[in-house]
Amino acid sequence: MNEMKETWSAASAVPRAEHPKPQFRRESWLNLNGEWDFAFDFSDSGADRRFYERKELDRKILVPFCPESELSGIGYRDFIPAVWYLRRVTLDAARLRGKVFLHFGAVDYACRVWVNGKEAGGHTGGYVSFALDITPYAVEGENRITVYARDDTRSGKQCKGKQSSLYASHGCDYTRTTGIWQTVWLEFVPKEHIVGARYYPNITAGTLTVQARLAGRGVLRARAFYEGRLCGSAEAEAAAGNAVLTLPLSELHLWEAGAGRLYDLELSFGEDFVHSYFGMREVCIDGQKVMLNGKPVFQRLVLDQGFYPDGIYTAPSDAALERDIRLSLAAGFNGARLHQKVFEERFLYHCDRLGYLVWGEQGNWGLDVSRPDGLKRFLPEWMEEVERDFNHPAIVGWCPFNETWDYEGRKQDDDLLRIVYLMTKRYDSTRPCIDTSGNYHVLTDIYDLHDYAQDPEVFAAHYADFAKGGRAWDEHHERQTMPEGVPVFVSEYGGIKWDAEGTAENGWGYGSGPETEAEYLERYRRLTDVLLDNPRMFGFCYTQLYDVEQELNGLYTYGRKPKFDMEVIRRINSRKAAIELEG
Repeated sequence: MNEMKETWSAASAVPRAEHPKPQFRRESWLNLNGEWDFAFDFSDSGADRRFYERKELDRKILVPFCPESELSGIGYRDFIPAVWYLRRVTLDAARLRGKVFLHFGAVDYACRVWVNGKEAGGHTGGYVSFALDITPYAVEGENRITVYARDDTRSGKQCKGKQSSLYASHGCDYTRTTGIWQTVWLEFVPKEHIVGARYYPNITAGTLTVQARLAGRGVLRARAFYEGRLCGSAEAEAAAGNAVLTLPLSELHLWEAGAGRLYDLELSFGEDFVHSYFGMREVCIDGQKVMLNGKPVFQRLVLDQGFYPDGIYTAPSDAALERDIRLSLAAGFNGARLHQKVFEERFLYHCDRLGYLVWGEQGNWGLDVSRPDGLKRFLPEWMEEVERDFNHPAIVGWCPFNETWDYEGRKQDDDLLRIVYLMTKRYDSTRPCIDTSGNYHVLTDIYDLHDYAQDPEVFAAHYADFAKGGRAWDEHHERQTMPEGVPVFVSEYGGIKWDAEGTAENGWGYGSGPETEAEYLERYRRLTDVLLDNPRMFGFCYTQLYDVEQELNGLYTYGRKPKFDMEVIRRINSRKAAIELEG
């Protein structure tokens, strides 16, 4: 656990002080991380007791770390139905001249917010960012910000991802996260400002189209730079709150796996100025190949759960986010499935910089997918996620659901998956979408399978016919049929159990673990070779990058120590795949 504590020190005024939104950054902002007043609300009666009028609460917590985490200063790991936060912040007249937005990176699960005792808004959904316009409530001088969050991972009415529904962490479910778990911040914005923007790179034409939503009238201006050199500019008049402009680029540098060649982008609208960036790349499907910039790139992915020993859902530092990517690259992977969790924007920023391929996924486990009302609980937050992260070049596909198991004896509602897939494609036609990873597929661009066979010969037999043009083995063939001619890959395999430190009690893993390190590496190589050598596989995803609590399937320990010589793993993963040799 101690390996992760290069975090913030007592001398640091604010933990996680970096700007939380590097792709849409204004200069005028105030980080509210740090010490807040805090209260447990085990009876969930705080609203009735008017906690929002209180001038103080009975505990302290370090935001943005959840109360279950060690870094929060609390470390309470039993169920927490509801929590309250209170922070006082002083604002001067200069900061109140325009709009004041209160941003939350994420609050799990449903929250309400009061400013100076007046309710300013709320949000439902524990994984995505949201902002509230608190201009009508903010005053010159001291302001009280009060946050109430309610969470129930056992209800079947919310997405919980890999958070445990039992008292303790067990199997492949881990410690829960309640309340605020990402950066809280204030942003001071002119009344006429840029609300948001979507970027559409065209690598054939060498252009970037910007589609912006605006508050007010005026001219939107954009300038693109590469390594400090101006290489494109354009402007457009706002019309009905929108503007569309296209920048011809004098230099074309493609964003590729392992090479995150990013352009800086400046957007201005009246007095509003936003720093941003973009990457020039194209993802498309050609038969059974997933193409990046017109070339087949074998996706050597690893499952990343996004958990940390001392921060749980929250990385202890920005450096810890980047380190996980570099650990993956060192093991020969070129990307990851961001599994059962919407990762924070800072992580995606580092993926963009480093040319790291990722699949965006929602933490759908815990949601009852057998009833139509699951749609109203899932779709709004998922669409917020697709909108938030649309511009990240590192995201090469969407996967709203993972393993949609039936719920309490009722079969999944296929229409729920179908509608979510169709809405995802309607909102983002630039990326492929997997409806549900593993099972049970309904309508999908890519057919993926989960296969944890530990015997390499059995594993190879599952895909021998598929390599020759037949069908792939499917554990759930009675419920789903692989469509002809679509890309296929095994998006979870391996999961080889190895307790490197010999300290885990009731350690969990798939199947029986090997007896020796040599046996482990041989099993790893033979399983991976099956997928690399299959001419109809476009990628793989190994389970997993690091151990999480009692789950011992990682190539690294939970503290991010390598279990093996990573150069050996890198050589196994990085050799040419059959689909690349053909391409």
